[in-house]
Formats: sequence, C-alpha cells, structure tokens
Amino acid sequence: MFNILFAKLPVAEAIEDATNSLIDNFSGFFSFFQDTGTALMSNMTNLLLAIPPLVFIIVITIAAFFVSKRKFGFPVFALIGLLYIYNQELWVEFINTLTLVLASSILAILIGVPLGIIMSKSEVAKNIITPILDFMQTMPGFVYLLPAVAFFGIGVVPGVFASVIFALPPTVRFTNLGIRQVPTELSEVAISFGSTPMQKLFKVELPIAKTTILAGINQTVMLSLSMVVIASMIGAPGLGREVLSALQRAQIGNGFAAGLALVIVAIIIDRFTQYLNVESKK
Repeated sequence: MFNILFAKLPVAEAIEDATNSLIDNFSGFFSFFQDTGTALMSNMTNLLLAIPPLVFIIVITIAAFFVSKRKFGFPVFALIGLLYIYNQELWVEFINTLTLVLASSILAILIGVPLGIIMSKSEVAKNIITPILDFMQTMPGFVYLLPAVAFFGIGVVPGVFASVIFALPPTVRFTNLGIRQVPTELSEVAISFGSTPMQKLFKVELPIAKTTILAGINQTVMLSLSMVVIASMIGAPGLGREVLSALQRAQIGNGFAAGLALVIVAIIIDRFTQYLNVESKK
C-alpha cells in the first residue's frame, strides 16, 4: 500500500518527453536561431576586436571620467584595470565576455521591461508571472544549462540563452515595482488632460519609474556577468573559460589572474550603470 500511495512520479520522464518533442518539432527554428545568433555574436565580437586595445581603453577611461562627473577615482581604476587585462594577454577573452554580457543583458531588458509593464497593469498577469519569476530566481544557475544545451548545442548562443533566463527576473520585478509606485494623483492628472493609456505610460509612468527600472537593469547586467563562468561549461568563450580551464588543470595562478580580470570587468560595468542611474535622478 505504501509503495502504491508514494510511487515515484515520472517527473524526469515527462521532462525528457517534453524536451524531445520540442526538439523534434522545432529543430529547424532552433538551428536557425543558433546560426543567426552565432553570426551576430561573431560580428559583434569582431567589431569590438577591430578597435585597437589602447584606443578602447582610452575611450572607456574618458567615458568613465564624464559619467563620474569629472572625478578621477573611477577613471583611474578603469584605466589601470583594463591595462591589467591587456597586460595579462586576456584582451580577446575580455571582449568575448563583454559581447556575451551585452547580448544577454539587451535581450533580458527587451523581454523584461514589457513583462514588467504588463504585470503593473494587470493583477491577473502579476499573479501568473510572479510564481514563474520566483521559480527562475530559486533554480540553481547550472540547471539552465540543460535546456540550453538540449536546444542549441554548445557555444555562445546557449550561453546567452542561459544568461537571459538567469538574469531576467530583476528587470521584470523592478519595472513592475517602479510603475506601481507612481503616485495615483499623477496618473489621474494625466487622464484628466486627455492622455491615452500609452501616452500616460510613456510620458508619466516610465519617466517617474526610470530610476527603479535602471536599478533592476543594473542587477540584470551583473547577473549576466555572473553567468560567464557557468556558461563556459557549455562552450561559451571569454574569461569564464579561462577560469574553468585553470580549475580543471589546478593552475591557481592562471585562475587568479582571470578571476581578477572578471572582478575588474564587474566593477567597471557596475559603476557605469550606477552612475547612469544617478544621472537619471537629476
């Protein structure tokens, strides 16, 4: 009786069948997506690599100087950090990492902001999407590699796919939160002046919620970067692959050098997004 009541549910079998069904029915779509994504990522990487490293470093340093309101701390850090990456012959890996982070962050933002807007406008949508976001945020990052590999094989595209899923929730949640925090009085004023729902959204709600939305985008970008090492396990290029290779070969020095480069990249990206958010408050 006990075995009958508590028989093992065929969860694994059901997931396997569903995955195989998707692969069989949409293999053409997945192949097209992988080929197109690989070509776009390669072109983006080649475009960034075409810029001489020292020119790239100078441009980033100047940009850091201006976004930090002409303070010298952040530009000096960016200059020294990028020169360190170049000195350690990790420039190609850095560009690959930057491409992966940019692609996954842009996709997550393009998906997350509209979803957040839908959540803020509909309680039904909020009740449906919120548990999905909870599931996405509590699921270990390594698990996202399984569908990525099943659908797209190995390479940079499954790395982007896994990064987008992992990094998506903050943008959705913060967009929803920011719009819901817009004072009711302002929305009523916009309506009283004859604004359509779309006009109210783009001229009142989104501008007021911009600071909160940018905070969510900052978290999304950082989560995308945190997936770099994990995505290297399925063939994604970049600094994460160097860390993984050093781990597999027990090369402590190489692992530390690549890990320090990742820390530098994370700090530079984080500071840029934070300073842009501060600028948007004014």
